Amino acid sequence: MPIDLTRFEKEEYCYLTTRGRVTGNPHEIEIWFVVHENTIYLMSGGGAKSDWVKNLLKEPQVIFRIAGQTFPALARVQQEKDEEVIRNKMADKYKEREADGSHSDWARTALIVGFEPKDTME
Repeated sequence: MPIDLTRFEKEEYCYLTTRGRVTGNPHEIEIWFVVHENTIYLMSGGGAKSDWVKNLLKEPQVIFRIAGQTFPALARVQQEKDEEVIRNKMADKYKEREADGSHSDWARTALIVGFEPKDTME
C-alpha cells in the first residue's frame, strides 16, 4: 500500500537525512515542508548551494522522518509543474507573506525540491 503523506500535513517539521557527498556519512536536518499530491516538498533558501541540496544532487536517495515515521524517498530538483501552488502552501503554512499578502523573499525565490516516497508503511 502506498504511503499516504496527507496524514503529515499538519506537522510543523520533517527530518531529512542525506548522505554526505564527500564523507558518505548520514546528515540529518530539521526543515519546513508541505505535502502536495502525495509528494513532499522542501524549499532551500540557499538554492543549490545548500549542503543538503548538494548532497542529494550526488545521491538522491534520502530518508524522511515525520511524526515518528521513517521512510525512504527519492529527491528531484527540477521545475515543478505546480510551483505556484507549492510556494503558496509553504507561504501560508509558515506565515511567509508580506503585509500586502505577497510572498516573502524566501517564499518567492527559494529552490523547490520534491521527494517521492519509495516504500510502504504499516
